[in-house]
Amino acid sequence: MPDRKIAVITGANRGLGFETARQLANRGLHVILTARNLAASAAAFKQLQTGKLSVETHKLDVTSSDEVETLARHIRNTHGHLDILVNNAGVLPESSRDRGARSADPMQVTPATIMEIFNTNTLGAVRLIQTLAPLLQEGSRIINVSSGMGALNGMGSGFLGYRISKAALNVVTRVLAQELAPRQIAVNSVCPGWVRTDMGGLSATRSIEKGVETIVWLATAAEAKESGRFWRDKTHIPW
Repeated sequence: MPDRKIAVITGANRGLGFETARQLANRGLHVILTARNLAASAAAFKQLQTGKLSVETHKLDVTSSDEVETLARHIRNTHGHLDILVNNAGVLPESSRDRGARSADPMQVTPATIMEIFNTNTLGAVRLIQTLAPLLQEGSRIINVSSGMGALNGMGSGFLGYRISKAALNVVTRVLAQELAPRQIAVNSVCPGWVRTDMGGLSATRSIEKGVETIVWLATAAEAKESGRFWRDKTHIPW
């Protein structure tokens, strides 16, 4: 498939990742869905394959450098290049119902829990970008799925680990946008808003389709060429 664009989406077995994969595949891209759980990714793959979309699955734990390297080798050997990377995989183990190590209370959550979140939500994206960058073609796009909870402007209380991880992910976006600018590779952060996913819950105010709208736009739209920005609803928002 030499003329088809190749996209990698992490955490693509459900929620925002799955819907992003579905929409990109519907636009004619070949999409590599990655997830930690092979059974879950296989179910997602089967659902998309029924629509005769160009997709494949690959096991990937973003906290594992070895698995990231394995993915890079697969892309290099099978496709030869990459055009779009969506760093969507994320965790939120902190809970308002927990009064221990995983509490949403910043005075109770443990450093170990914070590091667990950081390793996935922030360093996961760093591993993917560093390892896959040699495969990215000129003009490629990287989208980091962040959160308004990581915005320093108007920072709220609670969920210390998650907020740290997303604020740091925004730093990754800013720094690597400059680093990759000579190759015209756009790197952006997106806040999808409060979305009705397993993480967001049923009380969330946005549909999954609305949540991925800006992600898909940044990945595909000809006019979406800016880099090093924080976006919500196709509009810049404060860091």
